[in-house]
Amino acid sequence: MLNLSDLSRIKGFRFPRSVIGYAVWAYHRFALSLRDAEELLASRGIRVSYETVRDWVARFGGQFAARIRRERPSPADKWHLDEVVISIKGKKHWLWRAVDANGNGDVLDILVQPRRNTSAAKRFFRKLFRRWGQPRVLVTDKLGSYAAAKAEIAPGIEHRQHKGLNNRAEASHRHTRRREKIMGRFKSPGQAQRFLSAHDQIATLFRPKRHRLSARSYRHARSDAFSLWARHAADLAA
Repeated sequence: MLNLSDLSRIKGFRFPRSVIGYAVWAYHRFALSLRDAEELLASRGIRVSYETVRDWVARFGGQFAARIRRERPSPADKWHLDEVVISIKGKKHWLWRAVDANGNGDVLDILVQPRRNTSAAKRFFRKLFRRWGQPRVLVTDKLGSYAAAKAEIAPGIEHRQHKGLNNRAEASHRHTRRREKIMGRFKSPGQAQRFLSAHDQIATLFRPKRHRLSARSYRHARSDAFSLWARHAADLAA
């Protein structure tokens, strides 16, 4: 993945695309701080500051995520939705997340909002449906806002409300909690939205359901992910 012989550069950037791609991959793939990523690069003879890594992650993470999302197969017809509270500058915000019911549990989309009411649920539904169309089934917890929003926007969708059915979406929040702790909490709703929109796509690509795969299948999936990432890194643009 890190190819120091590849000298293709983005206009205005000192380091090759492969180095930038490696830094963004390492930061999102593992539970690293920016300083950890700086040290990882230093161990490979690449001297950059953690602020440079921060700029690369902010600038190019969205590009990687968009390319991953475009090449993903169409989602299943059943989605799991859930919301979790996050603290930003001492105020409660809500992270709304939709997860595909397919084997890998791909994150379809997220939305950071200050409310957990029907208006917020409708806003999230509209964002999801614009990107992916409408599913056959929505699985949520027992929050009444989901039912009220669905009745107004998409009354024809089957809606299953049961906390025990929604473990897939609830489990997806664990990685957010881990990154939130490492980052010392999110700094603003916009920063949380940008980071998590990229992080969910990138991390999931390199996190296949290993317990469901044979060793050979897992190695193939990992190799495919590395090849895909290298291709996306080669296409980076300022």
